[in-house]
Formats: sequence, structure tokens, C-alpha cells
Amino acid sequence: MIPEQEFETIYEENYHKVIGLCLGYVNGDEDMARDLTQEVFIKVWQNLKMFRNEASISTWIYRIAVNTCFQQLRKKKPLPLKVDVVDEIGEEKFSNERRYQNMYACINQLSAVNKSIILLELQDMPQKEISNIIGISYEALRIRLHRIKNQLSKCVKNERL
Repeated sequence: MIPEQEFETIYEENYHKVIGLCLGYVNGDEDMARDLTQEVFIKVWQNLKMFRNEASISTWIYRIAVNTCFQQLRKKKPLPLKVDVVDEIGEEKFSNERRYQNMYACINQLSAVNKSIILLELQDMPQKEISNIIGISYEALRIRLHRIKNQLSKCVKNERL
């Protein structure tokens, strides 16, 4: 059995990264992201004794998170973006919020694998680690990222994806 203190350390070091990834998958639905994050760490706890140190623990946890989010996407259609418009929001803040909403709406149109790639990239994960998580070569990842960024750029500028 894995010591509880060791798990707590792993949890604290990876929680913010995992919930950030989950938020991207569920379009900012914080409740759903928390539920998915909890599910990820339950799986981590249950399988930690089987972790073989072939990759870093964070890469292994991201792989679990990506798989958990994929399972959620298969169960449901993508959720609409949450839009909370408050009168007190300043014009500049509203404009920035709108840009983020547009960007995530475009990300939501990507295939599940491409969505995973860009969400991990947006979290500043090293590209070699992303290629390990996704299961493609580093060179293939770099080509895909270039294509994804071009697609997103066109989409955000209101062109077709």
C-alpha cells in the first residue's frame, strides 16, 4: 500500500495541472472539471502501486487525465461554453473574456486528440512529454501543433475550421 503522505504530495504537485486540463475539456464548467479531477486522482490512488517509473509521475497522471476526459467526451456531447456576463465587467475585461471564449469554442471543434495536444501545450508542458502522453513521435507532434495552431488562428478570426 502506498503511504498516504506520498499520495498527498503527488496530489498537491499535480492538482492544478490536472484541473486546468479538465477545465479545457469541459469548456470551463468548474463543477464538471472538479468531478473529473477527483476521478483522475481516485484512479491514481488505485493504480499508484502499478506505476513503473518508465515516465515521470506527472506524465503518467496526465495520461490518466486525458483518458478520463476522453471517456467523458464519449459519454456526452461537448458542453456549450459557460458565459457569465455581468454588467459590472469592464469593456476591456469583457473583450478579453470574449477572446478566451472564442478560443475555447474553436478548441472544442478540434478532434479529441488535437484538443488534448493543444490543451497540454497551453499548460506549457514540454513537447516531448506531450508526445509521450499522446503516443506519437516528437516530430509528428511538432507538425500537428503547427497545423492545430493554424486551424485555431483561422477559427478565431471567424474563418472555417
